[in-house]
Amino acid sequence: MEGFERLIPDDFLPALEEALGAELTPLIRPFPSYINRVYEIRTGDDVPYVAKFYRPGRWTEKALQDEHTFLFDCEEAEIPVVCPLKLKNGKSLGSFEGIPFAVFPKKAGRQFDGEAEESWSRLGVLLGRLHTVGQKRKAPARLFLTPQATTKMYVDQLVETGVSAKRKQGYRDIGYRIIDAVTPYFEGMECIRIHGDFHRGNILDRPDTGLLVIDFDDMMNGPPVQDFWLLLPDHYPACKPQLDLLFEGYRQFRDIHPRSGLLIEGLRAMRMIYFTAWCSMQRGDAQFQAKFPDFGMDSFWIQEINDLRAQYSNVMEALVP
Repeated sequence: MEGFERLIPDDFLPALEEALGAELTPLIRPFPSYINRVYEIRTGDDVPYVAKFYRPGRWTEKALQDEHTFLFDCEEAEIPVVCPLKLKNGKSLGSFEGIPFAVFPKKAGRQFDGEAEESWSRLGVLLGRLHTVGQKRKAPARLFLTPQATTKMYVDQLVETGVSAKRKQGYRDIGYRIIDAVTPYFEGMECIRIHGDFHRGNILDRPDTGLLVIDFDDMMNGPPVQDFWLLLPDHYPACKPQLDLLFEGYRQFRDIHPRSGLLIEGLRAMRMIYFTAWCSMQRGDAQFQAKFPDFGMDSFWIQEINDLRAQYSNVMEALVP
């Protein structure tokens, strides 16, 4: 991890040149990414690329390869994504001092912000195509998004190593109440490769080619509706009109379980727990401490428990027929 924190262009530029088999200019522009280290690089003939150095310990090499395999599968199906380059080693992953990296073509575009009915249907069509590819194989080294497989693990980890002593029981109680409430609704739901973080910031609208999906860093195996709810403007069922339009476009390519909407507020609660667990794992990082100075204080856990209790109310309201 120490090498990752001290990653500088003067050190890694020769490794990128060797991996690409091309001379690069010394003009390197860092992107504002905390999780990974991301840089714009350029070849001597001014072709731009994006080099991504993956944060050690977050994903295994097999998990990173699962991400790349999904991207290549999408490209083969002519779904607009940005695939990593094949490097001189014949793979899409390289390594610099034990830090895995990949190089991508640079693609620009404006963030998709359509609100008209046809815009929702358009997003549904895109998701239908994406999930048609996602269903073709699993990503065995990636997370399986279910309350029992992931959320329970995160609650237990937080109670054991993160939550302040006075709040452990309160956090465990509300975490388990959420898990118990939503688990039955996952029964019979399909679990396929999904984007995992499908919000508007990860969708670019390019005038020449249409919508482009970026940032598969959080791809996982999970219920398809996980890729819907981050787009929605409100809690379920208040967002049902927009969700119906998404489903309408989606069904042009594949079916979706009729009870999928009932998972949305549970998935929102599960994401809250996941994010807190991820923060807890990073709490020793200097950049994290500067960005989240109040993390881990007793007042923080009081607020977390209150937020989860409020979301539990949303979960139960959504499940009422």
